[in-house]
Amino acid sequence: MTPSLPSFDLQIDRTDLRELERDVWSTSPVPARLEIENTMYDIHIRYRGSYTRELKKKSYHVEFDNPPGWDASSEIHLNAESFDPSHFRNKLSLDFMRDVGIHTPNSQHVFLTQEGEPLGLYLQLESVDEMYLKKRELPPGTIYYAVSDKADFSQKRKRGLTSGYQRKLGKMEDDHLLIHFIKRINAPSTFQREIPQWLHMENYLRWLAGAVCTMNNDGFTHNYALYLNRRDQLFSIIPWDYDATFGRKVNGDVMEWDYVPITGKTKNKLTTQLMKRSGFRKLYKDILEEILETKFNMEYFEDKVLSLHSSLRPYVLMDPHFQKDVDLYDKEPSFIFQFIEDRSAFLRQELKYL
Repeated sequence: MTPSLPSFDLQIDRTDLRELERDVWSTSPVPARLEIENTMYDIHIRYRGSYTRELKKKSYHVEFDNPPGWDASSEIHLNAESFDPSHFRNKLSLDFMRDVGIHTPNSQHVFLTQEGEPLGLYLQLESVDEMYLKKRELPPGTIYYAVSDKADFSQKRKRGLTSGYQRKLGKMEDDHLLIHFIKRINAPSTFQREIPQWLHMENYLRWLAGAVCTMNNDGFTHNYALYLNRRDQLFSIIPWDYDATFGRKVNGDVMEWDYVPITGKTKNKLTTQLMKRSGFRKLYKDILEEILETKFNMEYFEDKVLSLHSSLRPYVLMDPHFQKDVDLYDKEPSFIFQFIEDRSAFLRQELKYL
């Protein structure tokens, strides 16, 4: 029996809806109400995303006036997943990243309506914020969102070294630590000695291995969060928005299994500097070999993919934007399986060059 998805119903006054639709790029939210499983919440809502805001099916950023539960964040993200024919690459990837040892946002699919009329199948994503840290019993710290491709850890093409980052949590003076971290990355003569004093190395190399396996080409220079742990003063990386993975580009087109090299995207200055040093490269190789052996294979993915596909299919058929594309949806498990086999074989072959 197919499990039921949580049901969300958006209720918004016409005047506020017109204001929301007047400028899809606005970052100013409007008041609304959101009914979640028969409980009503007062919210403020706006559109979110970059290249998707002008699509008919919008993604939303939701702020609760009063969070739904003591352990709930004050905000959530509702992703339309408009260009992913499977509608579950994001969740599949984030769950995989968690299983390889990286803290990731929780995610669940929901079915969203507006005044009872279907808007479609959505992925609810947890916000990376203060509550995110508390729920994982992580020390207090500073969180930056990498919001543009200038978050590539380089010093080029920037007005300031915090370009590409948006401070989500923390103080303005914390920016000096981020600036110093980026300067250390771009100092080749002292990089090997100093970077372990700034970077949680195990975290970063596991994140890199996961991003390389899933081939998140879009995620090496943005679509991640940086967490500065105030206890040990180390930066860690948290993945975010992994819909363009498993052989699909951000626009849904095919991305060949060998498109991203085993060492990741070269525009990421931190990764490039790490891969130039044999000690860091050896540690990365060991981590990647372990993941290829234990996680990035059909034994790990087959049941997960088939379960997601079968459980979401009834909701794809109810989604007014995608119900006509169910034939493509039904082909995606085979597409993903073929990608896993091809990508895994490619990476195993490339290991000898690390």
